[in-house]
Amino acid sequence: MPRTEAPVGAQQWVPSEPRGIEQLKEAAAHCEGCELHVDATQTVFGRGAADASIVFVGEQPGDVEDQKGLPFVGPAGRLLREAVDDAGIDPTDVYITNAVKHFRFERRGERRIHQNPGPAHITACRPWLVAEFSLLQPRLVVILGATAGRALIGPSFRVTQQRGKLMPWPASAQHPADFPVAEIQALATIHPSAVLRADDRETAYRGLVDDLKIAADAVK
Repeated sequence: MPRTEAPVGAQQWVPSEPRGIEQLKEAAAHCEGCELHVDATQTVFGRGAADASIVFVGEQPGDVEDQKGLPFVGPAGRLLREAVDDAGIDPTDVYITNAVKHFRFERRGERRIHQNPGPAHITACRPWLVAEFSLLQPRLVVILGATAGRALIGPSFRVTQQRGKLMPWPASAQHPADFPVAEIQALATIHPSAVLRADDRETAYRGLVDDLKIAADAVK
C-alpha cells in the first residue's frame, strides 16, 4: 500500500548555513522529507557553476537521472542541451536543478512510468530549492514547465499564459523573501519533455529555442 501520511518536509535536513552547493548535495542525499525517497534510487541534486548567470529549474528527475544521480541527462536533458546551444547560451554559464529532487513513478511490470509530483512533494522539497538560491547569484532564472512554475511562482502559474515573458525576480516569486537576491529577471518556458511528447516536435522545439533566445539576450 502507498504511504499516505503528509510529508514532514526537507527543512530538518537542510544545513542552516550551507558553505556551498557540494555541502547541500551531500546533505540532500539523506533527505526523507517525503515518501518519494523510499522508492527512488537516490537524491538528484542540481549541478553546474555556482556563479552561473542563468539558473534553470525543472520538474523532477526522470528514470535515467534517478539511476545516474544527475539532472537532465536523459532524453529531455539532451534536447535541452541542444536548445541551449541553438539559443546561443553558454552551457558552462548555467546551473540546472529541479523543484523536486526524487523521482516519482509508477511501476508497470519492469518499467517505471513517470508521475508528476504533487503539491505536497513540491512543498516538501522547496527548502532545498531555497537553499540552492541562497548560494547562487544568477542574472536570470529560467522556469521549465508547470511544476517548476508552481514551486517558484505559486499555484496560479500557467506556463501557457506566462511563457516567453520576462518577469521581475524575486518579486514574482510566491514568497519573495525566500530569495534575497538583487532584483533580476525570470522567464518561463515549456519543459523539454513537452517537446518530446508534442505531435509537432519541430514547432514545439522552435518555440522552446525562441524562448531561450529571450533568456540569452537578457544576460548579454
